[in-house]
This record gives sequence, C-alpha cells and structure tokens, in this order.
Amino acid sequence: MLDANLKQQLSAYMANITMPVELLLSLEDGPKSRELDELAQDIAALSDKVSLAHTDDDARRPSMLIRRVGTDIGVRFAGLPMGHEFTSLVLALLQVGGHPSKAAQDVIEQVKALDGDYVFETYFSLSCQNCPDVVQALNLMSVLNPRIKHVAIDGALFQEEVTDRKVMAVPMVFLNGEVFGQGRMDLEQIVAKLDSGAEARAAEKIKAKDAFDVLVVGGGPAGAAAAVYAARKGIRTGVAAERFGGQVLDTMGIENFISVSHTEGPKLVAQLEQHVKDYDVDVMNLQRAEKLIPAKSEGGLHEIVLANGASLKAKTIILSTGARWRQMNVPGEDEYRNRGVAYCPHCDGPLFKGKRVAVIGGGNSGVEAAIDLAGIVAEVTLIEFDNQLRADAVLQAKLNSLSNVRVIVSALTTEVHGDGEKVTGLSYQDRTNDQVIHLPLDGIFVQIGLVPNSEWLKGAFALSPRGEIEVDAKGATSVPGVFAAGDVTTTPYKQIIIAMGEGSKSALSAFDYLIRLPAEQDQALAA
Repeated sequence: MLDANLKQQLSAYMANITMPVELLLSLEDGPKSRELDELAQDIAALSDKVSLAHTDDDARRPSMLIRRVGTDIGVRFAGLPMGHEFTSLVLALLQVGGHPSKAAQDVIEQVKALDGDYVFETYFSLSCQNCPDVVQALNLMSVLNPRIKHVAIDGALFQEEVTDRKVMAVPMVFLNGEVFGQGRMDLEQIVAKLDSGAEARAAEKIKAKDAFDVLVVGGGPAGAAAAVYAARKGIRTGVAAERFGGQVLDTMGIENFISVSHTEGPKLVAQLEQHVKDYDVDVMNLQRAEKLIPAKSEGGLHEIVLANGASLKAKTIILSTGARWRQMNVPGEDEYRNRGVAYCPHCDGPLFKGKRVAVIGGGNSGVEAAIDLAGIVAEVTLIEFDNQLRADAVLQAKLNSLSNVRVIVSALTTEVHGDGEKVTGLSYQDRTNDQVIHLPLDGIFVQIGLVPNSEWLKGAFALSPRGEIEVDAKGATSVPGVFAAGDVTTTPYKQIIIAMGEGSKSALSAFDYLIRLPAEQDQALAA
C-alpha cells in the first residue's frame, strides 16, 4: 500500500509515539477494505508500539479506530485516509500515541474544559483541500477531551449515507446527529462555536491592547507579507484577520508561484503563518472588521471596530481583506447553496460522481473546474456569458479534447431550480435569440470571479465602481496613514505573488509614513 519512500518517512514520524496504540479494523469483502487492511499492516510493521486487530464493532465498513491502549481515547476513519487525509492519519497516530500537539496552549485548555458530550461526524472527500483542517481539529479535540468523539467519513465510499443525510458539500460536520457546520473550519473556530463565552473573553483581551504602529487587517498573502515586512522594521505590528490565509485556503493547485513549481493553498498558508509567527507579531484570528474610524488629524490614531464590539487603534493601517467568490445572484442560488450549488470543484466534485453538472464561467477557473469534474461526473456543461471562452488556449485545448464536456456560450443563467431539497437544474437565456432554456442537472459549480471584501469601508474613503479600494503606486489610500494591498484594491491582476509584493510595499510605505511624522507628535502617540 505504501511505497518504500513513504514508509521511511512515516517510520521517522512514528518514532515520536510514546504510548501504545492499537488499530482496530472493521472490514467487509471489498477492494477498499483490502486496501485499508494492507495500509494498517504497513503502519503496524513500522513501530513496536502499534498493534493491529480486527473487530465487528462498527457498522461503517471499511473503518479503522486508532485507540490508545487501555483507554477510551481514539479517533476513527470510515474509509481509506489517503490523499489529502493522509496527513490527518499521521497526526492521529502521533496524537493518540501521546505526541503533544502544536496548537496554542490556551486553545488546548479551552478544549479540555468543554463541558458536555459531543459526538462529531465529518464527511470529507479525498480531493478536498479544506477537509483536513476540520478532520484534524476534531481528531485532536477527541484526544484532548474524553467526552468528545469523532469519526471522519469518506463520502465517496458511503454514498447511501451521503444521500440520506443530504450531504452535497464537504467538509460537512454533524454534532450529535444535527448539522454543526459546513466548509473549512480550524480548531479555534470550532471551539469558539462550542464555548459560548469565548467571543466575550477575546473582546476583553483586545480592548486591553495598546495602539499598534502598524495594524494589518486581513491575513491573506498580502496581509502576511505586510506583517513580516513591518515587523522586520522593529515596530509594533498586529494582524486582525477573519480567517488567516483567506481565499488561498480554498485554492487547490498553485503552479505560478515563482521558484516553487507546485504547491497547494493550505500548505502555502501554513508556511505564511509560520513565517509571520517567526517575528513579534500579535496575530488576532477570527476577528471580523466592521468599521474604520480614520484619525481626526494626520498622524493621529486610526480605529478599527470589530464585530465582537472591541476596537483596535494604530498609527497606520494596512487593509488587505481580499476578495470572495462572486455569486450569480439569481433566484434559487442562495436556497440551494451546499445543496447542489457549489463553489469548490476540488472539494465537492466527488459527491457528484456519475451525475450531470454545470460549471458557470469560461475563464481559467471555470475551464479548469470543468476539466477536473469531467474525470468524475457523467457530463459537464460549461456555460459562459460572453460569445467565447476567456481561458488560456492550453486549457481550452484540453477542454475540447474531453468527450463528456459541452460548451454553451452567449448564455445568461437566470434561475436555479430544485425540488426543495436539492438542485434539479437551471434556466439560462440564449443571448443570441433571447430564448430561455431549461437544463436538467444535479449540481452547479459557480466560477465567475471575485468580489472585493470592502462593503464595510463604504464612506470611509474612495472606492472604485467595482468596490475596490483605490490606491496609488505606494499603496496609499485617500486617507493619510491608511494603506491597502492585495485583491481588495484597484491593483490589476489578482495573483498571489502580486498580492505579496503589494503587501510588502504597503508595509514599507507605512514605515516611511511613520518615520516622517514630527518627532514630538510621534512621541506623544507612543506615550
């Protein structure tokens, strides 16, 4: 199951296991059960602290319970934890085996203090880059707190279950049989949902913070770069982010980040976060900005009001709140979101195996999505508003070579249809003759670009007609001392590498602004 190289790497990790672990397999007669059995045998052979046994204690088969011997501490995988979930498997082995987590100590204590009995079930797909964060967070929680149980379920292997529970997007989490959440969530977010007092405590901590020299709002590539460049200048730097990593967390393959031939969004975000933490940066995650109150005079303190009621003050602000997926804004889209309307083909594509889907959008993202889905689903219909596709020629050539893909151009999607539970089709208007056509479907993947996260800034300073923050060549906005960078700005070409460069530039501009403040004014602010 595992090649020699992977066995060697895994053996090195498993040397960190300090407590005996048993792998309990519930299997049936099928290829996936045989693969799981083989995987478990490979793992057990790599460490004398890991044993293997077969059991009939789980109705889901194949499944594997990783349990600390002589205890009730363990995590379960229903399915084969390979692909993106192989890392989750390795971490589960280590943590059940006594190796300490790298999670923040205060969050660990929060998990241990949770009062209640929690049974979590997470549906994932092996191609979903957002799923491991959720699986790993809940696995860790079940190791830290004996009243928390978790099973991670491969939706592609348990199709009946997926259908019965109406799972049409992953990761999908159930708590005690009820829907708990859908989409990417990290450990802090999950704990915050369970710990009702967490938000109030976080707000009190924030209120007590002194003013920053530079406050970065947003934790994507632009924000991370800005924080590193500011901190390297030795000035007091803070980052307030609703979700550290931003849109990059939802990006599968990255092949145009110069000097790195290939990486994935979550991996890049982990590296960005570690780089920021290498410096003296106060990172405040899960903090959504709701209002900017500019300084009353040049050189004064700007204020960012947060959703939890707290506020942060700083001599300079760098806005890097990024962008989000653009919606079609047609009837039925909101109603059937995550019930057939999806925005991540890599995550949710396996749930539509053998079905008919549409992709909305003929740019690079749309064509790439159609190509990926063509290998999973029965039929893909690509719908483009313009009279031709806008994707790169190499992508169009690949698309045209696929027999189960058809392309419709000059088409305006007008409505999403469903039966009350799931998508059944869509209507589009043929722009060449205004005829409205109904297309029967099981799923719709929307890939029509991005919308800047700037609604909360309306009225604070100049925004473009598209809602982007207008910046000059130095990243400065129309308000002195406030800078902006990344996809939320008017800077053309929304690319990771460009966002990083703009973030670095905005930090240098903020520092230049600070050192040019009159000395007496800067000292007064510092006091």
